[in-house]
Amino acid sequence: MTITIEEMAEQFKLLGDKTRLKIVSILYQQEMCVCHLVELLETTQPNMSQHLRKLKDAGLVREERRGQWIYYSLHIEDKPHLHDVLQYLPKLSEEVQLMINAKVCE
Repeated sequence: MTITIEEMAEQFKLLGDKTRLKIVSILYQQEMCVCHLVELLETTQPNMSQHLRKLKDAGLVREERRGQWIYYSLHIEDKPHLHDVLQYLPKLSEEVQLMINAKVCE
């Protein structure tokens, strides 16, 4: 599949937003429930939903419902240009990682 310069520009434009870049950076490491993303980024559920919808509409993330919660993961297998960029983003600290793994969605 060949991607156009216009599609790439739109994807990079979406990632130009600090919150969306943080979301993608987190999801690059692991899939995550929306409640964890809200907590990690210290934002509201409506704000997080708006950012995730934009990323989903652009085909960068996918969602999977598990019970009452929605889990998000990156969908960039067909976007090697994003793999190259995302590998340079900061990783979650080990402390944050342990907190996420211990937290149960309520």
